[in-house]
Amino acid sequence: MNKTLQYVLGKTEINRDLVLLLIIGGLYSLGIYLSNTFVNIYLWKQAAGNYYTIAVYNLATSVFQPITFIVAGKIAKKVDRVIVLRLGVIFLSIFFLCVLMIGEKSAHFNFMLGSLLGIGYGFYWLAFNVLTFEITEPETRDFFNGFLGVLQSFGGMIGPFTAGYIISKMDANIGYSTIFTSSFVLFICAVICSFFLKRRPAEGVYLFRRVVQERKNNRNWNRILNAHLFQGLREGIFMFVITIWVYIVTQSELSLGTFNLAFSGFSFIFYFLATKFIKPSKRKKAILIGSLMLYLSLFIILFHASYATLIVYGIIIGIAYPIMNVPYFSMTYDVIGKAWKAADLRIEYIVVRELYSNIGRVVSILAFILGITLFNEGKIIPLLLVFFGAMHLGIYLFVRNIFLTGTNKKEILIKDRVTDEKNR
Repeated sequence: MNKTLQYVLGKTEINRDLVLLLIIGGLYSLGIYLSNTFVNIYLWKQAAGNYYTIAVYNLATSVFQPITFIVAGKIAKKVDRVIVLRLGVIFLSIFFLCVLMIGEKSAHFNFMLGSLLGIGYGFYWLAFNVLTFEITEPETRDFFNGFLGVLQSFGGMIGPFTAGYIISKMDANIGYSTIFTSSFVLFICAVICSFFLKRRPAEGVYLFRRVVQERKNNRNWNRILNAHLFQGLREGIFMFVITIWVYIVTQSELSLGTFNLAFSGFSFIFYFLATKFIKPSKRKKAILIGSLMLYLSLFIILFHASYATLIVYGIIIGIAYPIMNVPYFSMTYDVIGKAWKAADLRIEYIVVRELYSNIGRVVSILAFILGITLFNEGKIIPLLLVFFGAMHLGIYLFVRNIFLTGTNKKEILIKDRVTDEKNR
């Protein structure tokens, strides 16, 4: 693996923790992709095709994730961040154990299961994002985000397809139990890997509110937060509606796995290409192109939702996500890295960023629940997709005005220099 990394990065030094964090991210992605795609279908089938059950499950996840982020951030200020990472994986393991134990009555416990998943996500992603910020440097950040995307795409390729194949060849309940158990084992492996990470204790006071208020002083920070809010607005309903649509059209878990194989296969290729070819000077243009592709591809399935058009849609978004995400996430970390007291308050910055993303998700899902309650599902859901699908374009509207360096490449915040100096 090190030779592959050296080929991509050239002479840039790669430390052991960076490699370990990538392995943990890869194990996590495989475990989640193997099972979580099918949890929605598992609940959908038990609820006899009730969108409300799925929406409440995803709402609970999006509500408890930011709450856990805030709590986890405070814990991370007192103890080792690696311990917080382990807590996340443990809660995710508990989630899958509960699904296994509850079995065919899982739909009745949709809110509880979504809450457990949200808590696991909160602990895991707080620690993972903070460790990413600490372990990577500006010169390795694009690479890390891109290579992590490659691993995530690889997990997305083999996970859902393998799970779909297993479910299609076994009795439904045995198949689902098999893939949920496999995810549990992968999370245990991730916990074991975390013991090899260098300990990273934190110190200092937890200044969550102060970092929220910093958006008034730092325009770049305010803009990137608004961008993440708009990202969440799109993700809220898209993270489960498309999966349900594929299953409704095909009535086959294997076909859903094939859809994810097409999506993740192209993501796998384009995350690698994006890592290699999207330079910092081209980040904003890449974000615009990726956002436009994501939105316009939606109309392919709105006009005619067949399995063929869904596959085409999956391929296009598989290309678009890497083009947008690699520069977008790198820009986010660069904004944080140059913000007020970033070295001391990096945990708080990560927490606030995730809070904004999840506020967007919650608003989106609540709008979905309200929509299907008041209107006909077949008519309102396409309208909601058109509206919230456009939210990724909002990301570009905010990041296009973010300026991190001057023409002489010195580290300055062009539009916030005077304000930041006063705060320092």
